Amino acid sequence: QVQLVESGGGLVQPGGSLRLSCAASGSVSGFNAMGWYRQAPGKQRQRVALITKGGIANYVDSVKGRITISRDNAKNTLYLQMDSLKAEDTAVYYCNALNNRANYWGQGTQVTVSS
Repeated sequence: QVQLVESGGGLVQPGGSLRLSCAASGSVSGFNAMGWYRQAPGKQRQRVALITKGGIANYVDSVKGRITISRDNAKNTLYLQMDSLKAEDTAVYYCNALNNRANYWGQGTQVTVSS
């Protein structure tokens, strides 16, 4: 049974940084891909970053250069390092994992960028 639990969200000032974590019940290296999505009020859920089983990362244009997706196989944890945060980054951030059977989601963690 796959379970994903996000943490690390909170309130940060513009230009600040946050590091989100996603603890997985299974081995993070065993998924076909893992990613971070975000959803702001009244907007559709958007994929922010993706990392493949082979370690190849992909980012949406609006966050390139400011956000880094990574994983720690020993800790079975996926990370999203966010720097130079902007007000438009405010959203609920969700962890996602894909294997051969299903697509799994975490419960989400709130990120608010405001003065």
